[in-house]
Amino acid sequence: MSHEEGIAFFSGGKDGLYAVHLAERKGIKIPYLLTLKTTIGLSPHRENLGALETLAGAIGKKLLTFDMAKGSDALAEFIGSLGVDYIIAGDVLLEDHLRWVERLARKAGVTPFEPLWERDTEELAVEMLEAGFEYAMIAVNKEKLDRAWLGYTFRSVRDLELFLDSNPSVDPIGEMGEFHTVVLRAPLFQERFVLEVFSTEESERYYWLKFRLVGE
Repeated sequence: MSHEEGIAFFSGGKDGLYAVHLAERKGIKIPYLLTLKTTIGLSPHRENLGALETLAGAIGKKLLTFDMAKGSDALAEFIGSLGVDYIIAGDVLLEDHLRWVERLARKAGVTPFEPLWERDTEELAVEMLEAGFEYAMIAVNKEKLDRAWLGYTFRSVRDLELFLDSNPSVDPIGEMGEFHTVVLRAPLFQERFVLEVFSTEESERYYWLKFRLVGE
């Protein structure tokens, strides 16, 4: 299976990168990471594109960008043109997004690989942390979390427990959009990063950080 290749959706967040980690452990080579320019509101990930470029460089993969204003059919055609076998995504519970990835894969002539699908989210968070992933919150939903949680970093299961004790109604991985993250450390790369925050911003839905990633 080692000859098979894939492209992975990439926001810099933990779920997508953990899916990449699991895909590579399964023997799928991933030369490309794909970030989307969204047409539905502000993306805290996209606003920090420089950080995504830093992470892609640390992982040693090519970062590709696609503007969703061109539509899903054009995206499928683009993916199909790369000659890959798989499209990798980190969906866990959001069925609409899973179905979209499946339709996209069919049109592109590739196989969807969704290794996190329907996992228990607290077990998944623990698994990621125990696998050596560290990540920080870069956006919080204004209705679900106080802005004071911006920058909170999960380095251990204890950090997760402290967060959940304070926010029992929030999903452990933010699967319902309560928060978004950026990965600071992972088995995929040797370096550890820290957030260098430029400012705290506010959109209709989120408080979010403008930042860059700096190697420790």
